[in-house]
Amino acid sequence: MSDCIFCKIVDNEIPAHKLYEDDLVLAFLDISPITKGHTLVIPKVHQESISALAPEYQARLIDVSSKIGKTFVRTQEYDGFNLHLNNGQCAGQVVPHVHMHVVPRIGTDGFHWNWRSLEYKENQIEVLITKFNEKFTT
Repeated sequence: MSDCIFCKIVDNEIPAHKLYEDDLVLAFLDISPITKGHTLVIPKVHQESISALAPEYQARLIDVSSKIGKTFVRTQEYDGFNLHLNNGQCAGQVVPHVHMHVVPRIGTDGFHWNWRSLEYKENQIEVLITKFNEKFTT
């Protein structure tokens, strides 16, 4: 896609600090990192949703993201890592190109995910599972 910033990075029209590249994915440092080492892993084909991405790209995206996280831990600079993917604008996706965030973590980095906890009301779980099972396909 001609106006996609990530496609421009794949095509070397925009520079990036690349950590990994193969035939399917590219990994580079985020220019606005949550922590030092925050990396984006993207498919080299333009696709906005992980759901529409071909299985071989999905598998490589997860595999490479995990390996990058483990590599940061092996440097002994980090204790762990988060893998995070926003799918859709309502889910926080800013760039409309599939991308996985690899966020290296140490216990004192000061970053906290702002999760909230909800409670299900009576029968909501059963209704949700029923609707899900009606639409689920493998």
